[in-house]
Amino acid sequence: MLELQDGRNDFDFLIGTWDSRQRRLRERLKGSNSWEEFQAKLEVRKVLGGMGNFDELIMEREGGTMRGATLRLYDLQARQWSIYWADGIHGALAVPEVGSFKDGRGEFYAQEPFEGRMIFSRFIWSVFSESTCRWEQAFSEVGGKTWETNWVADFTRC
Repeated sequence: MLELQDGRNDFDFLIGTWDSRQRRLRERLKGSNSWEEFQAKLEVRKVLGGMGNFDELIMEREGGTMRGATLRLYDLQARQWSIYWADGIHGALAVPEVGSFKDGRGEFYAQEPFEGRMIFSRFIWSVFSESTCRWEQAFSEVGGKTWETNWVADFTRC
């Protein structure tokens, strides 16, 4: 009998400890080409019996050490993930990015407030091997017709 793949294991590749090289656009949705580059460390573990995972990201940015955390939850009925981000500045969960994986690539979308207006945001997860992956964030002011990639993180397993 074939076992139905429902997606709850899509993020299993990320469980563990990672080193990361990150690039973040200094000014978003302003036509900037100036990037801040920094190192980070990510630790990810499963929660809720595998129906989710939680991570903490420690970033060594120009302004000092910053922390962020992500809670990812899998909705079995919708067969989609919701990705909630929180940082050490605001201390609140952001609007979730919602989506799924296909062929080793995850796409997740949200509509969220940014500098007093609503925009679309997108996360892309690309899995290259058991020891390398990439996360990208992009924003769109035009309903997803065009995207500005503003944060790229390359991960290598420790």
